[in-house]
Amino acid sequence: MAIRFSGLNPDHFTALFALSDEELAARGVKRVVADEKHAFPCRISLEDAEPGETLLLLAFDHQPAHSPYRASGPIFVREAARAAADIVDSLPEVLNDRLISVRAYDGEDLMVDAEVIPGSDAIAVIERFFSRDDVSYIHMHNAKRGCYAARVDRA
Repeated sequence: MAIRFSGLNPDHFTALFALSDEELAARGVKRVVADEKHAFPCRISLEDAEPGETLLLLAFDHQPAHSPYRASGPIFVREAARAAADIVDSLPEVLNDRLISVRAYDGEDLMVDAEVIPGSDAIAVIERFFSRDDVSYIHMHNAKRGCYAARVDRA
């Protein structure tokens, strides 16, 4: 079964990088500079930022559906990210070494299954969830801080 990991469209965030820190703060957004490796996962590129890179930390409506599971949560986006990740049949490295919450949703945007697993186990869980007829798509989150990580669809 082919699976696709999708990053977020950078066009949603480009204009924010031109704002001052004060203007960002008024919108609940914080500009940060990565100060260590493997600590600032970008939701556009599905890669970790390198130390010294500029990112924005903001709330993002990752589940905007009109359902009881409507949700938003924190994400990082790198200023240097120019294209949304589109990764087929390979787990993005940014997910591999993290504790991940895998959440399966049906066609009415209701959660029908979920597991918290080491990222290295994600492909097996995703394939198991997609073997169900009622699973339409999957969201992945960092389990420790709750940050939205990626959307997964059948490719």
